[in-house]
Amino acid sequence: MNEIEQKLIEMPLLFEAQIATNVFKEKNNSTLNETIHSPRYKSLSNQVMQDYSEYLDTNLGDFLIHLKNKGDDFYKKFLNSYGDLEYSTFYLQDKEQYNLKGVYFYYLDNELKYIGRCRDTMKQRVNGGYGKISPKKCFKDGQSTNCKVNALVTKYRERIALKIFVMEDVKEIEELESRLILECEPEWNRRK
Repeated sequence: MNEIEQKLIEMPLLFEAQIATNVFKEKNNSTLNETIHSPRYKSLSNQVMQDYSEYLDTNLGDFLIHLKNKGDDFYKKFLNSYGDLEYSTFYLQDKEQYNLKGVYFYYLDNELKYIGRCRDTMKQRVNGGYGKISPKKCFKDGQSTNCKVNALVTKYRERIALKIFVMEDVKEIEELESRLILECEPEWNRRK
């Protein structure tokens, strides 16, 4: 890892001031009824029909924020483990770094916390992935890793650094990421 660390390029992040909460509530492209008939949420249909049938025609986000505001934790069953946290919007500051790809690292106070791979572009990975949490990402069928990393970066935004080891070959990127995760066991890569 030492020889890789010597070749890392720092990628400054720019944060928007606003912190977002209850992002899931903005998902209103389907009703509760439509949602419980999709495969990922079918297991919730009996409880919904029994306890919440009067809300079947309610937009999903509106229904979930209603439950949360009432103190009813059933809303969490629709979300991934990190779907109800505080998020920020952040993006790469240096446009010349947009098209880089390789293995990237998040550091907190110079301590390695997360290792990831970028097979496309860092602009897509950061500006469109981790850096902007859409309502869809908060749900069970969304992107829990994006929610988790964004929430952690948001929490430590003043002390976080993003760096990349630039590579071109996708297979080599995947192999190096896997090897380094096993070798370094970064805290944020661990499941729960």
